[in-house]
Amino acid sequence: METLPDVTATGVDGASLRLRDLPRPLVVYFYPKDDTPGCTREAQDFSALSDDFAGAGVGVLGVSRDTVAKHAKFRDKHALTVTLASDLDGSVTEAFGVWGEKQLYGKTYMGIERATFLFDREAKLVQAWRKVKVPGHATAVLDAAKRL
Repeated sequence: METLPDVTATGVDGASLRLRDLPRPLVVYFYPKDDTPGCTREAQDFSALSDDFAGAGVGVLGVSRDTVAKHAKFRDKHALTVTLASDLDGSVTEAFGVWGEKQLYGKTYMGIERATFLFDREAKLVQAWRKVKVPGHATAVLDAAKRL
């Protein structure tokens, strides 16, 4: 993937979010599930830096396959300021190549890889972080975004 895929997710308000129509530069981060420890920490970290991303002129979008209702509950429970989007049909996670086989406690299942993508003003992929470890990640993404 060299450019931002032309796919649509659903915002917490139920509105369609065509990724190509969102302001750029843009960070799109994928996380497995609302209200789990790692996903909560990641969303809180991006939210804590939302003013810094905005100051750099960079939008941030968090995507999972959870429902819009779960996203709204997650956002409200943790006072998240980052924009969340639902990918119920899987088209966004498929387009980004983050849907695949995972293992936990010896069991294999399909799920979302924790990954982040940074796109410039022309929708070109600038950097991708795959198999993300949460501590320090949002700060590393902000540092890269500031260099655009």
